[in-house]
Amino acid sequence: MSTSNDKLLPKSCFACVKSIESVYTGGCVAVSKDETRLFTTCNEDIEVLDLHTGVKLAELKGDTEIVTSFAVKPDGTHLVSASRSQMMNIWDLSTYKIARSFKAHDAPVIAMDIDQTSTLVATGSADSTVKVWDIDRGYCTHNFKGHGGLITSVKFHPGKASLRLVSASDDGAIRVWNLNTGKCESVLESHVSVVRSIDFTQDDDGQYMVTAGRDRVINVWSWKRRALERTIPAYETLEAAGLLSTDSEIGLDTRRQHVIYSCGERGTIRLWDMSTGEQIFEQTKELNAKHSFVSALYLPQAQDIVAITNDQNLLFYQTTKKLERVRQIVGYNEEVIDMAYVGEDQKYLAVATNTEQLRIYNTDDINCELAYGHKDIILCLGVHNSCRIIATGSKDNSALVWVVNMDAPVNQRVVCVATAVGHTKAVGAICLAQGTDCAFMLTGSEDRTVKMWDLKPLRSIFDHPERAASAVSSTGPVKLRSLYTFQAHDKDINSICVAPNDNIFATGSQDKTAKVWDVATGKQLGALQGHRRGVWNVSFSPVDRVIATTSADRTAKLWSLSDFSCLKTLEGHTNSVLRVEFMTRGTQLMTTGSDGLIKLWNINNAECVLTLDKHENKIWATAKQSSEEFIATGGADSVIHIWKDTTNEEIERLHKEDARLLEQQQALDNFLMSKDYRNAIMLTLSLDQPHRLLGIFKEALSAAEHRHSTASPDDNDSDNIEAKSAIIGSHAIDDVVGSLAPEQLGRLLGYVRNWNTNGKFAHIAQAVLYCILTRYTTQAILDLPSAKDLISAIQPYSERHFSRLDGLLTDSFIVDYTLHAMDSIHPTGMETLTIGGDDDDDCNGHAM
Repeated sequence: MSTSNDKLLPKSCFACVKSIESVYTGGCVAVSKDETRLFTTCNEDIEVLDLHTGVKLAELKGDTEIVTSFAVKPDGTHLVSASRSQMMNIWDLSTYKIARSFKAHDAPVIAMDIDQTSTLVATGSADSTVKVWDIDRGYCTHNFKGHGGLITSVKFHPGKASLRLVSASDDGAIRVWNLNTGKCESVLESHVSVVRSIDFTQDDDGQYMVTAGRDRVINVWSWKRRALERTIPAYETLEAAGLLSTDSEIGLDTRRQHVIYSCGERGTIRLWDMSTGEQIFEQTKELNAKHSFVSALYLPQAQDIVAITNDQNLLFYQTTKKLERVRQIVGYNEEVIDMAYVGEDQKYLAVATNTEQLRIYNTDDINCELAYGHKDIILCLGVHNSCRIIATGSKDNSALVWVVNMDAPVNQRVVCVATAVGHTKAVGAICLAQGTDCAFMLTGSEDRTVKMWDLKPLRSIFDHPERAASAVSSTGPVKLRSLYTFQAHDKDINSICVAPNDNIFATGSQDKTAKVWDVATGKQLGALQGHRRGVWNVSFSPVDRVIATTSADRTAKLWSLSDFSCLKTLEGHTNSVLRVEFMTRGTQLMTTGSDGLIKLWNINNAECVLTLDKHENKIWATAKQSSEEFIATGGADSVIHIWKDTTNEEIERLHKEDARLLEQQQALDNFLMSKDYRNAIMLTLSLDQPHRLLGIFKEALSAAEHRHSTASPDDNDSDNIEAKSAIIGSHAIDDVVGSLAPEQLGRLLGYVRNWNTNGKFAHIAQAVLYCILTRYTTQAILDLPSAKDLISAIQPYSERHFSRLDGLLTDSFIVDYTLHAMDSIHPTGMETLTIGGDDDDDCNGHAM
């Protein structure tokens, strides 16, 4: 449990603990037969998710081409995929690796199905052919030709004794293929457009076949007679249809033997009685929902229908609860524009993206609540301190107020309780009063005006959020009244923020200024002028009379609310600074920018203490919990990263690391004092201290040279003999160097490479290198992971040192030559002196 002292500790470290990424970008979706894993198409890859928790289990990396189709074996051991590259891959789902790959068709595979025995896979292609493959052996068993257009659907007949395959093409023709004879048995012609779905009843050995397509009808066929039994007009373009299991409960008064589900351009699921063609039930489409369904899956165990929308969402509908939506998975977020933590425990994220839906993510999994209300893209959102009230502004020129109660039933968790209509252009900035009663809301718009809205009529709903759904069910959302309106800026208003005491608020605009206003009267109190480009964001300090602004001029500024002067300017981003948040009780700032960086600043010295780089594009949105344990960031890369404050853990880790290093340093000193070179060298390598190791080698070589120079030629002392024969001054050191593990040997060679570049240490490096080359085989050195780079770096410097020594040796020969020449020349002066002496002696003798 954290204490108050912990909270005041300046933050210096954050770790990304979770990322909410795109898991579905359109295309094929499949569920394993045991309903534990969900497989989705994400561009050229296939994502494998836990169906219940949403955790990503694996990612099947594609071949840089878009995946066009895939299917999962009923036994769950393999997945077969095809892409635009015309290659078909068979993935082993125990290792998530490709077991086999081969070319399937001359055009992309569009449809795919695997039989109940998990032996055969049928593929339908844009080249108008249908092929059947043996999955385990990887060869083609049948190649059916006869369709006149691209194949849109294939399905094996479920009968155990019947080896039949049904295929459909975009010309509406349905063909039945006999796998025993390899011939077409029947051509069923009733559809006049693309056939999107084929399904069979599970009783009586597949007695009936159901087909549906874009010609707005569902056809029921007798399998035995190969004849059309009934045509059910749907009056909408159908993208998916199938049969519910016979034992499924559909939450209706009467029980039906065979129930067909269908979905398409309307964006609703409808249920039909197959026997009569009567529509049993149709969903009520959610308010302002614009999606249509492009596909659907039936999960018989969970009795859910998973409908896939054209905006890449997966909606789970419970058949036993009259198709009530029980769960959502958002496949693709587009740009994340704004977000905030909501819920009493603040484990949910309210997110505004490039859609008209308000999305509430559960940060524990990828489940997401979708709230419909706006008619156009949501541009901004604000949250009350209670984290139960949300306000959103949209491109539809309106603002909505929502009440969040995540403990309520699914369709009552996020309820729109009020609407604010009055702006003439998009609402791009919004905030709520922070007092306990949440008495007002402020909005800023592209029409350059600010409006204040009275929220007092919602007081009873705010006090009892569990009654929100019932309160608006009869009368609808409350229409809010504007208390005042005024033109605040000369250009678009980008940001609006209210002070913690609800007395003043600030606005930031593209006109390069931020302004401070009185809440009660709307009167301007001051202008913050100093930015060279538009102001993107404004934020009040929670403890001081200070306000922070960010701008497209790449700076963030701190301003005094006493005289509206600039206190500090923070520079460090390489592009526009988009968001700012006060942290650590107002002692730190967190900023995000168009450069994809998150920066943490100490306010007292304007120093950037941390930079986080994980986003690949602009970071438009930030959110923080009131405890500041977790923060979230999102942006134009469609990814939401959740960061955890790990400052305490990092400090504790550093303390432990320092203590460990201190103990090891003491142990190293003890080893050196006792001349225990083996343990000293091993410990030095483990500590990665090349300078200390260089000192050990240097000391050993110096000691050996000293013993050698002071010893007499006839001295047979054992230490002197060892000094002469050892390579690095001591046989003990040579033995240690010659018995290193591959990882340690690679590290030592890295040190040698660095020492060898300096002429002062080259002789030590060459001695160690010589010892290594004499103690290890060539293959042992070449097997090192970095052997090639190390050798290529050591060789040129070694050649340079050899050339230098060779030159010195050559130059030393002139000394030998000179001495030899001097010895061979007869000293002329001495001869003259000798002759003169003889003459003197002779003269002296003559005189005597």
